[in-house]
Amino acid sequence: MLRMLPAALKAGFRHIDTAQIYGNEAEVGECVAQSGLARSEIFITTKVWVSNYPTGRFAASVDESLRKLRSDHIDLLLLHWPGSPVPLADQIGSLNDVARAGKVRHIGVSNFNRTLMAEAVRLSNVPLVTNQVEYHPFLSQSAVIAGARGAGMAVTAYCPMAIGRVLDEPVLAEIAARHRKSIAQIVLRWVIQQGDLVALSRTTNPARLGENVAIFDFELAPAEMAEIHALARLGSRIVNPPGLSPHWDATA
Repeated sequence: MLRMLPAALKAGFRHIDTAQIYGNEAEVGECVAQSGLARSEIFITTKVWVSNYPTGRFAASVDESLRKLRSDHIDLLLLHWPGSPVPLADQIGSLNDVARAGKVRHIGVSNFNRTLMAEAVRLSNVPLVTNQVEYHPFLSQSAVIAGARGAGMAVTAYCPMAIGRVLDEPVLAEIAARHRKSIAQIVLRWVIQQGDLVALSRTTNPARLGENVAIFDFELAPAEMAEIHALARLGSRIVNPPGLSPHWDATA
């Protein structure tokens, strides 16, 4: 983190995605403080862990995140997983409370299926802006994406490289060669070219940072977008922790 994040900021990245359970909020805060960039130039997302959903813990956990992040606000605060005995109404109520208190600018959810997302929207008086979910060429998320669009929300895609599986896909390699781009650039472009989706990129190689941000100087043809969508297949979900995951929407 202390090596990669400064390099990412230098390369032009301005969105940092973290979470209480990742255990690196303090490092994020340190890197942002030492970056020389104004806090207003950086968008920080963090997520409340399920053990902090009870009303007595929620606000205190957000205060702790703020201290670690060395910030007076969080740009986007998400519920990390839906698996919790705490009623969803209470979870959403706590999100609304910290938003009204000025601790967070925007709120949303993560790893919600379409039904839970719709219920969260119904329960929230403060607009929910996104649902962060696993999304890559092998995993259709059409139901969640359609539900989010209907609710005026964005979808944030994590794990877009399918933990490296995309690198062995011939269809993606052919499209990449056609555009003289890397497969990673093709996948990230595919995500953001859908219009209202946000792509999270991840690398441990500083040399790839510039590559991952350089996806705005080309466009995929409609036929190429369709080719990538057609790669989706059953059984492609990677992140599915028991006890935390919801009953997922159909993926094909």
